[in-house]
Amino acid sequence: MSAQARFVGIHTGSFSTPAAGNPTVVMVEAAYRHHGLDARYLNCEVTAGGPPDAVAGARAMGWAGFNCSLPHKVAVIDHLVALAASAQVIGAVNTVVATDGELVGHNTDGQGFVESLRTELDPAGLEVVVLGAGGAARAVAVETALAGAASVIVVNRDVRRSEELARVVTAGTGVPAAYVPWDRTYAVPGSAGVVVNATSVGFGDGEALVDIDPDSVRADLVVADVVVSPPHTAFLRLARARGARTLDGLGMLVGQGALAVQHWTGLEPDRKVMRAAAARALGL
Repeated sequence: MSAQARFVGIHTGSFSTPAAGNPTVVMVEAAYRHHGLDARYLNCEVTAGGPPDAVAGARAMGWAGFNCSLPHKVAVIDHLVALAASAQVIGAVNTVVATDGELVGHNTDGQGFVESLRTELDPAGLEVVVLGAGGAARAVAVETALAGAASVIVVNRDVRRSEELARVVTAGTGVPAAYVPWDRTYAVPGSAGVVVNATSVGFGDGEALVDIDPDSVRADLVVADVVVSPPHTAFLRLARARGARTLDGLGMLVGQGALAVQHWTGLEPDRKVMRAAAARALGL
């Protein structure tokens, strides 16, 4: 049986609200076309109470899987039979995969980030600073720890959430994690090798800058941002001006999407094709 014959009639999609403007649609469909797959990715508006019916519909129609975005990444878990190991630690799912007729939850967000990070350096043995304690921060913190980071520092204004994330990382991965209250301008410690802005600061505003001491951003750091629009955030521009290596949010976006496609089809998609499509969708 040819590779293409195996992939006839694959149905996938995204459940979120609001669904409009989702760049993953264009990115995944571009990969399907590029590889000649008879597959579709449908962008579905699923409101807060909708996951039970949406998941049941995907199961009934024999979908290969789907993505979950806000606000469904936690709620969807109640409708799945199992979670992959890292999704269980993170406590959230962004990719659901039909496996032996059952729906299994994965989290490819942090894995996509680590994939992007490894284009610059391997996090193994490094101290990783994560700014924020929300969903993106949880995925980044857990996956960098699972990738061998020596330690993780969680920096956030909400002490309770920071403490909880630090506990999750240590309990779930065995990597020591600590929190730092973000109650003043944050200075990156000299021991850090990677700093990640996993907050929404900079989203839609190219001049918004996280409250960080510019003098603490060193040339030997890798500085990353999860914000995709604009990709050249003020934080990344500051880091480049200080001589640091930088990673924009498109790398994480493409990585998580490519890993989802791989789960659904068994195919390793062309990430350059996906990145170009995502960039066009975002008007970049």
